[in-house]
Amino acid sequence: MNKKQLLITIIAGVISFAGAFAFGWLTRPAPIPAEAKNSAPNQPAVADANKPEPETAVTNTASANDAEKIVLTEKQLKSLVLDVREKMKEYNRKLRDLESTEQRLQIAQDVLKKDIEKLNNLRIELASSVARLKEEQNKLLASRVQVEKAEKDNLLVIAATYDKMDSSSAAKILTNMCASPTQVGGASSFDDAVKILRYMTERSKAKVLAELAVSEPKLAAGISQKLKLVIEKE
Repeated sequence: MNKKQLLITIIAGVISFAGAFAFGWLTRPAPIPAEAKNSAPNQPAVADANKPEPETAVTNTASANDAEKIVLTEKQLKSLVLDVREKMKEYNRKLRDLESTEQRLQIAQDVLKKDIEKLNNLRIELASSVARLKEEQNKLLASRVQVEKAEKDNLLVIAATYDKMDSSSAAKILTNMCASPTQVGGASSFDDAVKILRYMTERSKAKVLAELAVSEPKLAAGISQKLKLVIEKE
C-alpha cells in the first residue's frame, strides 16, 4: 500500500468515526430531570388523572442544551471534514510536486547517460585518431632523408663535383645510383642521390632534373618529392 492509499484509508476512518459519534449523540435518550430523582419513594407509580401536568421549564432547558450540543457537534464535524479535505489537498499537492521532481530527475539521469555515452564514443574516436596520427608521423619520419652533421661536409664536396659535370652525365650517374642496391651501411642509394642533388647549386640541380624528366620521368618525380623531406641533424 502506498502513502496515498494509506492516507485515504486514515481519512475515511476518521470520517466514519465522526459520523458514528454524531449519530450516537443525536439518538441518545434525554436526561432524567433532577426533580424526578429527588421525588419521594412512596409516590405512587400511576399519576393521578386529575393532577396537573408538571412544569416544562426544566424540559425546555434540557432540550435547548441538547440543541446547542447538537449544533456544536455539527460544527466540529464540519470543521473536521474541512480539515481533512485541506490535508488531502496538501498531500495531493506534495505528491504532484514529488512526481514532478522524480520526472525531472529521471530526465536529467537519461540526459547524463547519453552524454556519458557520447563522451565514451568521442574518447574512442580520439584514441583512434591519435593512433592514426602517430602512424602517419612514423611513416613521415621513416620517409625523411636525414643528413648527419659529419656527412654534410662530404656531400658538399661531392655536390660541387657534380656541378662541374654536364647535366646529361650527372643524370646518368644518379640514375645508375638509384638503381643500385642498398649500401652496406644501410643507407639507400636513392637517398644518397637525393642528398647530392640537395647540395648542388640550383642551376645545376634544375638541369639534372630536366635530363631525368626526359629519360626517367618517374625517377625525376620521386627525387623531387624526396628533396622536400631532407633534414639536417644538429
